[in-house]
Amino acid sequence: MTVTQVAAYAAPAAKAPLERTTVPRRPVGAHDVLIDIKYAGICHSDIHQVRDGWGEGLYPMVPGHEIAGVVAEVGPEVTRFAVGDRVGVGCMVDSCRECEYCLAGQEQYCVKGMTGTYNAVDRHGERTYGGYASHIVVDENYTVRIPDGLALDVAAPLLCAGITLYSPLKHWQAGPGKKVAVVGLGGLGHMGVKIAHAMGAEVTVLSQSLRKREDGLKLGASHYYATSDETTFEKLAGSFDLILSTVSAPLDLGAYLGLLRVDGALVNVGAPEEPVALNLFSVIGGRKTLAGSMIGGIAETQDMLDFCAEHGLGSEIELIRADEVNEAYERVLASDVRYRFVIDASTI
Repeated sequence: MTVTQVAAYAAPAAKAPLERTTVPRRPVGAHDVLIDIKYAGICHSDIHQVRDGWGEGLYPMVPGHEIAGVVAEVGPEVTRFAVGDRVGVGCMVDSCRECEYCLAGQEQYCVKGMTGTYNAVDRHGERTYGGYASHIVVDENYTVRIPDGLALDVAAPLLCAGITLYSPLKHWQAGPGKKVAVVGLGGLGHMGVKIAHAMGAEVTVLSQSLRKREDGLKLGASHYYATSDETTFEKLAGSFDLILSTVSAPLDLGAYLGLLRVDGALVNVGAPEEPVALNLFSVIGGRKTLAGSMIGGIAETQDMLDFCAEHGLGSEIELIRADEVNEAYERVLASDVRYRFVIDASTI
């Protein structure tokens, strides 16, 4: 089967509502797999990009980089997958494959820039369109296998939310004896709690209010504090080895750095649209690290999926029809989802 035009939901212009349309897919090349998309997660970064929050976008834009589906066709030189395999695609679909980071399996930090699953231009000069669609064609080297132990619908958000939290937790060695705080219990944060707990760390949630406290404790947190309570920052001063900030709003970085132990790290995986201010004494005192982290490489993404399958860690989802996507965007902005919207691609 050669797919040239596929059904999709796209934003025709910046800040415009998404609407049903068709977009082109390239023919299946020698190393490509054609994926029949079953589910696509909605990430807050989809909203940022659709609405030009992170810079000027390419329109029409088909968002979606949390893709779970089944292989429908393989190219003649594909060796990693066969028709019928359960697969996923995350935030990138290519990179230079030659730089030191690509060769080290850290394609997300490609010197020449990775090719985004959507809102990007690939090495052939063609636009990329994401997972809010019926099918996608992806190089086998940028496709991962979804273990049988994970249902496709709860696995889809792992392709961004899961790896975005797994990668820094591994890098900063979360595990037994480590105290980890997760700022924000949303689509990213709830996976951070699950994964950090499964790694053996003692997990604390720092949220604006105690509204989701019961959920946080069920997901694996040992403690839950409201950041709107000023005494929280006094009680927890110098407590944590690692803090992961998942929120996309500007924070008082000095206040959160004050919660770290000596040599602790505050790692940002949420990306505010506005610049943030920092008094450098917040990091100088205590030899602290203010860092960021961006998804993971392909091999690490596979490791994450295998880890989640081993520990039974799917995303907490609300399944929606494709024609509910615009309403879902507004609900994400209102923090009215527990904890990830996933589009049933059969409704596109």
